[in-house]
Parts: sequence; structure tokens; C-alpha cells
Amino acid sequence: MDSDPLIFSFFLIFSSAAILATLALYTRQPLIVAYIAIGVILGPSGTALVNDPSLISSVGKIGIIFLLFLIGLDMQPSKLRNMLKNASVVALLSSVIFFVLGALVALACGFSVTEAIVIGIAMIFSSTIIGIKLLPTTVLHHRHTGELVISLLLLQDMIAIIVLLVLTGGFLEFSGAPKLIRVLVSLPLIILFAFVFVRYVLLKLLEKFDAFHEYIFLIAVGWCLGLSEIAELAGLSREVGAFVAGVSIATSPIAYYIAGSLKPLRDFFLVLFFFSLGASFHLELLGEVIGPAILLAGVMLVAKPFVFRYLLHGVSESVPLAWEIGFRLGQISEFSLLIAFIATSEALIGQDASHLIQATAIITFLVSSYLVVFRYPTPIATTEALRRD
Repeated sequence: MDSDPLIFSFFLIFSSAAILATLALYTRQPLIVAYIAIGVILGPSGTALVNDPSLISSVGKIGIIFLLFLIGLDMQPSKLRNMLKNASVVALLSSVIFFVLGALVALACGFSVTEAIVIGIAMIFSSTIIGIKLLPTTVLHHRHTGELVISLLLLQDMIAIIVLLVLTGGFLEFSGAPKLIRVLVSLPLIILFAFVFVRYVLLKLLEKFDAFHEYIFLIAVGWCLGLSEIAELAGLSREVGAFVAGVSIATSPIAYYIAGSLKPLRDFFLVLFFFSLGASFHLELLGEVIGPAILLAGVMLVAKPFVFRYLLHGVSESVPLAWEIGFRLGQISEFSLLIAFIATSEALIGQDASHLIQATAIITFLVSSYLVVFRYPTPIATTEALRRD
């Protein structure tokens, strides 16, 4: 009997990811790198065991939709106020510096102005996964170090969301005035509809049937995908709709439960998303971008600790603390990979530029993780003196 291609593809992806993720944990590597490596190995440029472009593209888009929904769920006004108060100057100035450095390196390597702008934007962000996962729990929740790291990452997330909404929402299509007008009219109408529907319908249903956990899960997924489709029909994008769906219920007490219940689903699709990134990687182009990637990664790995050190010290933080935060945020981000994926699908950048961002991300993930593990307390430190849970 012939096996179903979709089921066989999922078997290959998740079984291989489980094996490689185990090796990554033993060798203190970020799991994202393992997922991308599985995509390269199983994808068209590797063994071609999974080579359906439509499957690869679709799973990546679904992963982004759920990721943006969960990010929207976490956008409570109280958090936004606190992060603006704590680290806004440092986040904004550092973002400008990293953007300029990334764009200049890209221009020096021969990329177009548009590609240099996208590459520069991708360099702004630091990895939430590495920044948070390598912080001991006591530091994350009870010390000033954790507060600063979270504040800077949240502000960067806000900038990344704006970039993603611009890339996916049709705001760049200035050549078609009707399209732009449609976008500018549709967005506020969808936001208004979302908040009215949540207040007068969705929250009342959740309050009435809150004892049925599977119903809450079903409503959350249905609301995310439903508003995504409405946004798509209105001329925006599914990603914009998913983010608005998350923000519209972020102030409700049930948001914490929904976020927790959907995290396994998010992780499932994010494995597929990072696999799709690796599967779309053309190994034959690696030789063309490896030199620029090493240069760009080197610039970021050196610049980020120095920039955060001087900016944080400039707002009265101690030098040792400023250095530590600089090294903990000394890589680029998962959002950089999202930006590369979306910018490529929107034909804003070519494959070379996309591969440059991906290769730079992998290099900075690896090097930065090692620098943190060997210098600062982490849950996976190699010595007893630095190991903190």
C-alpha cells in the first residue's frame, strides 16, 4: 500500500526534528538551528524526500499566522506602558544603529538599495528564544537584568510587528491607488469589528461556557483563523487579521489561558515554519553568500554588545550589567527569519538576500549562545559555577 504523501512528510519532519533536537540539546545548540537543518537535509537541495513547494510554503504561512495571534494576545496595555518607561530610548537608538550597520554592509556586498533596507531591518532584532531561554528563572522574574532584557525584547517585538504588518498588509503597493485606499479603509474597520465582536459576543460566550476547556480552545482557533480570512477578503493579509484577533482579546482575563493552551499548537507550526525555511534554502547559493554572511554576522556579534553596553550605561545602568545584557542580546532574531521569508514571498528581495539573512541568523545564534553559556549564568551552563535554573 502506498503511504499518504502528507502523512509521510510529517513523519519525516517530526521524527528527524526530534532526533536532531536531541543532539542540539546535548551540544547546547538552539533548537531553531536543528529545525532549519532538517529542512535543508530533507528539502529539495538535500535528499529531496520532502520537495512539494506548495506544502512547504503553506506550513510556513500557517506558522506565521498562529505566531502573530499569540503575540497579539500578549500585548496587554500594562506591559506596553512598562516597557516604554523602562527601555524605549535604548531600544530605539540601538535599532537605528543596527539598521544602518546592516544596510551599509549589504550595500558594500553589492545588494540593491531595497535589499539593503530589508537586510538592515532584519539586523535590528535580538532573539527572544535565546535571550529568555538562557536566563535563569530567578534572574528572569526577580532581578533588574531580567526586567531590562524583557523590556528591550518587547520593544523590538513591537517594531518587528510594525514591519511585518507593512510587509504583509499591502501598504507598500503605492503603484495602485485603489489598493492602497482599500487597505487604509479596511484596517480600521476590521479593528473596530474585532473589538465590538469580542466585547458583545465572544467574551459572553467564553464566560458562559468557560468550564469547557476544549470549547475555549476551539473558539480561540476559530477566531484567529476567521478574522484572518476576513482580513484576506478585505484586501489585507491573514497575518494582519491574526494579529488583530489576538490584540482584541488581550485585555481579557481569559487571554492568559488561551495563550497557554495554544502554545503547543504554535510550537507545532513553528517547527514546520523553520523546516520550510531550511527546505527553501538553495545549497548551491551558499557559496555566494557565505562570505557576506560571515562578515555581517561578525559585525553584529561585535556591535550589539558594544552598542547595548554604551547605551545602557548612558541611562545609568552599571557597566557589568550593560555588558551582560549586550552579550545576551548579541544575535539577530527569529523575526529576522520571518522578515526574510515574507520579503521573499512579496518579491522585495531575491534569494541571495534571503539566504544572507538566514545564514547570518544561524551563525549569530550559534556564536552568541556559546558566548553566553561560557560567560554568564544559564540553565545549560557547562560548569557548576555558572549553572542556574
